[in-house]
Amino acid sequence: MTIHGPVFSAMLQEFDGAARLLNLESGIWKILTHPKRQITVSCPVLMDNGEIEVFTGYRVQYNITLGPAKGGIRYHPDVTLDEVTALAAWMTWKCAVAHIPFGGGKGGIICDPTRMSRRELEALTRRYVAEIIDAIGPEKDVPAPDVNTNDQVMAWIMDTYSMHVGHTETAVVTGKPLELGGSLGRKEATGRGVMIATREAATHLGFDIKGARIAIQGFGNVGSMSARLLQEAGATIVAITDWKGGVYNASGLDLAALSEYVRQHNTVAGFPQAEALTNDQLFALEVDVLVPAALENQITMENAPSIRAKVIVEGANGPTRPDAHMHLHERGIMVVPDILANSGGVTTSYFEWVQNRYGYFWTEQEVNDRLEHKMCEAFNAVLKTATKFNVDLRTAAYMVAIDRVAAVTRVRGMYA
Repeated sequence: MTIHGPVFSAMLQEFDGAARLLNLESGIWKILTHPKRQITVSCPVLMDNGEIEVFTGYRVQYNITLGPAKGGIRYHPDVTLDEVTALAAWMTWKCAVAHIPFGGGKGGIICDPTRMSRRELEALTRRYVAEIIDAIGPEKDVPAPDVNTNDQVMAWIMDTYSMHVGHTETAVVTGKPLELGGSLGRKEATGRGVMIATREAATHLGFDIKGARIAIQGFGNVGSMSARLLQEAGATIVAITDWKGGVYNASGLDLAALSEYVRQHNTVAGFPQAEALTNDQLFALEVDVLVPAALENQITMENAPSIRAKVIVEGANGPTRPDAHMHLHERGIMVVPDILANSGGVTTSYFEWVQNRYGYFWTEQEVNDRLEHKMCEAFNAVLKTATKFNVDLRTAAYMVAIDRVAAVTRVRGMYA
C-alpha cells in the first residue's frame, strides 16, 4: 500500500535527505520506506448507556529488522493510519539511534477517552488487544503508553494477553505499574535523557551545564522531569510555559513550589513567585538552552527568527518544522533532534523488557547508570557523523539510524 498522508510524507522528507548522503542503494531505500504491516481492526464495545459503539483501531509494525516492533498506543479522536504509520517509522529510527534491538511500531484507537468511563476504556482496551493478539508479543511487538494511555492501560493489555496465552507474560508491554514488572526509573527516563543530551551538547559547545539558563515549553512528564533533573545538574530554569500560560523568573524558578502550585491548579499560569510569560516570549528569551517538551510543530518560521538560545533540545516529538530547523541551523543554533534527545524513554522501556525476560530487576541506580551509558553512546555516534559529513544533528541522527537498519537488512538478505 502506498501512503500519501502529510505526516508520513514529512517522515519521508527527513529520510530522503539522510539516505542520499549515505548513497543508499535503491532496493534498500524501497524496503525502508514501506511499512511491513498495517493492521486495521473494528472494536465493538457495549457502552454504559446500553448502546454498542464500534471503534476503529490501528497497529503498524513499520520495520522489525533489528528486533520486535516497539512503540506506544494512543487514544485520541484524531488518530489516523497515516499518523500511526509515520510514528511507527520514527520509532524505527529512534530505536536504531539508541542502538537497542527493537524495530518500530505504533498503535492507536479513534476515540475520545475524556468522554468514556473507566469500564468503557477497559472494555475497549481488552477488545483491541484481542483483535491484534496474533501480532503482538515479547518477541513480535511490544506496546507502551502514549497519548491518553498510561500504566493502567498497559496492565489491562498485559492481563488480556496473558489470559489468551495461558500464562502471565509481563514482557508483552512496557510502561507497566511496578507491581506488574515495571522498571524503576522509567517515569523519569525521558526527562533524564533530555538532561543528558543537554549536558553533552553544552560540553560540545563549550559551556557548562552548571549555571546555564534554560527555558522549557511544557510541564507534563517530560517537561517537569527535565526541569528537575537539569536543576539538579546545576542549571537555572528561568521560564516554563504550558497549555494555559507561562512563568518567568530571571533568578530561577522555585521548582518545588511551582510543582505544588501545578498540583493544585493544573497549570503554571498564575504562579505568584514569577512574571507571566507567553510561548512567543519564551521562545525569544536570551537563554543557553531551549527545551520544547510540549506538542509537535511549535517552532515555525514565524517564531524561529526570534530564537536566541545556543542549543535547542527536543523533548517533544516533532516540535520543529523542517524549514524552521534549516533556518536555525544556518544561524548556527544547534538542534538536538527528538529521535536522539527524547530516546531515554524507549531505552528504559528496553531495560524493562530485558528485566521481564530475565526475571531479575535492577536497582534504580543501575537503570540510571545504564541509561547514562546508552545516551552518551548515542549522542557521540550522532555527533561523530555530523562532524564527518558536515551536517546538522538531525540529518546525522537519521544517517546513523538508517545505516544501522540498512546494514542488518543487507546481512539478513531477502527471503523470497
